[in-house]
Amino acid sequence: MSKYRPRPQDPAGEDDVVALLTHQHGQIRNLFDEVEAATGADRRDAFHRLVRMLAIHETAEEEVVHPFARRAFGDASEVVAERLEEERQAKEQLKALEDMGPEDPAFLPALRTLREAVTRHARAEERYEFAALRRTADPQRLARMATAVRAAEATAPTHPHPGVESGAKNLALGPLAAVVDRTRDALRKGNRGDG
Repeated sequence: MSKYRPRPQDPAGEDDVVALLTHQHGQIRNLFDEVEAATGADRRDAFHRLVRMLAIHETAEEEVVHPFARRAFGDASEVVAERLEEERQAKEQLKALEDMGPEDPAFLPALRTLREAVTRHARAEERYEFAALRRTADPQRLARMATAVRAAEATAPTHPHPGVESGAKNLALGPLAAVVDRTRDALRKGNRGDG
């Protein structure tokens, strides 16, 4: 099996699902930094971007990556079950933060707790699930999965929905949740006058 190398037209290597999702993990870490460093309206905007990124990212993993991993390698059921439980817990924490709002004095400590959990989760995905995907899937499969992840992201909910962690639940409930979430986002943006 050949080792994956980014193609010249894709310098970030994001036509490979592992590279794409690992890059997104870095973007999520940066968004946590941005939320913690900002204040007032800037913190609220950065937090909304973080919520959106986390919700879309996890939905795509739940619809595309976890189901493939379960079929592709030996101990995947246990590995995927652990990741799904972490995702459920993170969605609950994220929803609580969203309900609380960045102005609440308890927001930053709760955000830091979520950040620790999300960081551990991302490390576990990269170490156990993504490494196994890299070993078991050929470059063409990894590229097709990256395309499928992008398609899932295009229609994913933009807010956390705890309890909707399986691919089947996401496919059944996700489209309706996505319409509601995206409408809510548009209204929020319109009310702020962002146009």
